[in-house]
Amino acid sequence: MTGDGKRASRRATIRTRHDVDSSIVVAAIAPDNTDEMDTRLERADGASERVVTTIERETTGGLHSTVDDYVVNLDVAERVAQHGRTTATTPTSTPDEHESATETDTDTNTQ
Repeated sequence: MTGDGKRASRRATIRTRHDVDSSIVVAAIAPDNTDEMDTRLERADGASERVVTTIERETTGGLHSTVDDYVVNLDVAERVAQHGRTTATTPTSTPDEHESATETDTDTNTQ
């Protein structure tokens, strides 16, 4: 306990830069945040952005566990954003390609 009657709080701030659009990473990660977490974009080095998440928990063990979960979620969010970027730049099939694929009942084009 601190002098004002409140329990001491543990805090971690995690700052990351990504090869993908940081706003996509924030949008993917934010729904998993608990009430003790705040995720936002910050400008760094003039033009680049970074994802910043602050986590506060009452115990060191709770903080450790939440940071571990966050790092896993962050990795997944970046992979999904990377996959989305790769998929967005992959050409889609032409109507003729689609017709030949449906003739064999193996339409693999998900777009």
